[in-house]
Amino acid sequence: MRHRFAVVLVATLVVVAGSVSAHHSVSGQYDASRPLTLTGVISKVDWINPHIYLHLDVKEKDGAVTTWTLSTLPTAMMRRAGLTKESLQGQPGEVVTINAIAARDETKKLGWISKITYADGHHVQLGRD
Repeated sequence: MRHRFAVVLVATLVVVAGSVSAHHSVSGQYDASRPLTLTGVISKVDWINPHIYLHLDVKEKDGAVTTWTLSTLPTAMMRRAGLTKESLQGQPGEVVTINAIAARDETKKLGWISKITYADGHHVQLGRD
């Protein structure tokens, strides 16, 4: 529980600090008025700085698969919260639900993650939901 609180606290600080710097501003790149709930399989985790990226394969109603690129906190903050690349990835083929906000650029399948819920019900809170 302390780890989740720490991640939420750090995420809040990042968002607040981000408003000072347009380069890394979450509110500058993502639109909080456009929440997303995506269900799919995490196909890849890019555990890199300045932010970690998850690639989520979402199956559309017509059967086509759309890959969303979802950004989150930096690696150092995730490590301090006790999270690893493997813990974010989940089990191979596991279906997860991700709450996020969409990018301001509506032509791209991009978002900023606030919460990941895994098939067994546990979740990782990365920001305000």
